Amino acid sequence: MNVDGQPYRTIWLDDDRASVCVIDQTRLPHRFEVVRWRSVRAAAAGIRTMVVRGAPLIGAAAAYGMALAMQEDSSDENLLLAYDTLFRTRPTAVNLRWALDLMRQTLLPCKSSERTGVAYALAGRIADDDVQNCSAIGDCGQTLIKQVWEKVSGSRPVNILTHCNAGWLATVDWGTALAPIYKAFNAGISLHVWVDETRPRNQGASLTAWELGHHGVPHTVITDNAGGHLMQHGLVDLCIVGSDRTTASGDVANKIGTYLKALAARDNGVPFYVALPLSTIDWTIENGVRDIPIEKRAPEELTHVSGESDDGDVRTVRITPKASAAANYAFDVTPRQLVSALITEHGVFRPVPEEMAQLRNKGERITAEKSGIEKLEFRI
Repeated sequence: MNVDGQPYRTIWLDDDRASVCVIDQTRLPHRFEVVRWRSVRAAAAGIRTMVVRGAPLIGAAAAYGMALAMQEDSSDENLLLAYDTLFRTRPTAVNLRWALDLMRQTLLPCKSSERTGVAYALAGRIADDDVQNCSAIGDCGQTLIKQVWEKVSGSRPVNILTHCNAGWLATVDWGTALAPIYKAFNAGISLHVWVDETRPRNQGASLTAWELGHHGVPHTVITDNAGGHLMQHGLVDLCIVGSDRTTASGDVANKIGTYLKALAARDNGVPFYVALPLSTIDWTIENGVRDIPIEKRAPEELTHVSGESDDGDVRTVRITPKASAAANYAFDVTPRQLVSALITEHGVFRPVPEEMAQLRNKGERITAEKSGIEKLEFRI
């Protein structure tokens, strides 16, 4: 995607072919800054403090974190230590575990002298695959937007509501929930996006609005509680959100407040779609409400806000009484019966047993076709 005419991914290998560059998302939208990671400790801190966030990007960042660890010390002991260090950074996003498991199972059989090169090559492939998958998600989801566009005969823009940030900043490029929007916009479909502010970290107001604006997509930031009102008055044609973990049955864990949007959508007959790559599906669990761990983050994210003052300074201020306790739940679970369909890189699937089985079989078949036929090469 482009930032002021300059193409960017959210994570990339630096020119020295050793350190890893990422866009510091804690500084957006007021500052655009690039951070360089030179150690696994820096990568773990960046994931934990949300310098990078979004399930697919967390997976890619963890993979590069393992590569940085192998550059420091490629022993078995350090490999397993790095895995554990990175695994403990964020508990909800399943892409973290998926990427780390893939790195570990690939690296352990390798000779110590080979691990650094293989690790960087595999991390790069994970990043490249994410770009391809998100582009495919965009192609699949674009057809749903086009159907609405044709239904209204182009008489008005298609109104889409999204929650949190599931754009290119949450992935390596393109995004998940926003990928269909970018594809449709690029194809000339007139559309408008309602952007939930997404308290407490305001990732919709700060990140989604920022990237949509840079791409030229018409959008309006709204309070989190306005979505239901808009749906009641026919101002939302469809909802598209992302996912940090989806169960084998189709339950979806996403940013806190997603469940409430799904309830409002069901009450008003608005389609509610979830866009995600297959790597975000946890096939080991069925019941998301019971089995998905929900991250509780620091109360300061709720009790304080940061913003740019009129004189250009970025400041953080408290908005709650000092004596008031604050509970900061980062995610909630939307049960599958509230989800119209899952938009994946392999097509659109309803969260019903027969279609989830088809999706799983398709993913396993493609994985089997890829295994053993790709040679990882990396020169340092």
